[in-house]
Amino acid sequence: MIIVTGGAGFIGSAIVWRLNKMGRSDIIIVDHLGKTEKWKNLVPLKYSDYFEKDDFLKMIQENKLNYLVNLDAVIHMGACSATTELDASYLMRNNFEYSKVLAKFAIERKARFIYASSAATYGDGSYGFSDDENELDKLRPLNMYGYSKQMFDLWAKQEGVLREAVGLKFFNVFGPNEYHKGEMRSVVSKAFEQVKSTGIIKLFKSYRPDYKDGEQRRDFIYIKDAVEMVVFFFENRNVNGIYNVGSGEANTWNDLAYAIFRSMQIEPRIEYVEMPQAIREKYQYYTCAVVSKIKSSGYTGRNTPLEQGVEDYIKNYLLPGKHLGE
Repeated sequence: MIIVTGGAGFIGSAIVWRLNKMGRSDIIIVDHLGKTEKWKNLVPLKYSDYFEKDDFLKMIQENKLNYLVNLDAVIHMGACSATTELDASYLMRNNFEYSKVLAKFAIERKARFIYASSAATYGDGSYGFSDDENELDKLRPLNMYGYSKQMFDLWAKQEGVLREAVGLKFFNVFGPNEYHKGEMRSVVSKAFEQVKSTGIIKLFKSYRPDYKDGEQRRDFIYIKDAVEMVVFFFENRNVNGIYNVGSGEANTWNDLAYAIFRSMQIEPRIEYVEMPQAIREKYQYYTCAVVSKIKSSGYTGRNTPLEQGVEDYIKNYLLPGKHLGE
């Protein structure tokens, strides 16, 4: 049995899709569907049961899950992932306290524990993007979401959890099954809609002299590559600690925009707009995953080049309106 929290969400549902391709359907999905369209991600997937996240937490606390005697793994992708979330208490409960309960639950049952950290923990990148656990204390996240992830990383290190579990720092993941995320969708998804309606992609202006407009850089990774990395850790229980999940390359927003236009076969038109004042001081101008650690651990998967990932996403999912597994 495999538990996937956030299993109806973007990365979580993609992990379930990949597990299905491996012949696994003995999966319990934990999530909060609410009034979102997340349920559509579940339709093509195979799984054995579903629990709302608050109900699942209560079942753990009341010892009502003892029937899960053959638990292989808890893959914990469930969290509030909104970088703009200002309710610190909510983030503490949802991202920190819930994660501690799940970690203890998995380890007590000798199940593999894989959880989502975030590249947001790196802050402005002034301390680099190394996934060396010895550098965790130096990092200074720029928002409360990033700090909630940093808190759990530090707790996991302090409690010895990282000696038998894996924390994954996801960089800028894009691809199918993110349709429900609204403003937190990738720029690929939002720009696709902009181009369809206006023929223009809007990007933020730069407010630093060392970066021209649209030349801010991000490590973009296609969802199919990201889940291959997750599967690697699922299959290799001897590989533990903190690891980056990224491409190891930094592309500009302009690069991304041109790839979108090419995939849609439309002449490029980019408009640079003012960045909201509220996020200017917290904006990351450069991210790039250091991926030497995962490679030295035995991971040999290839990264899909940015243009190819964008093309697959647009032509095979966005244009026909499909989800993974359809």
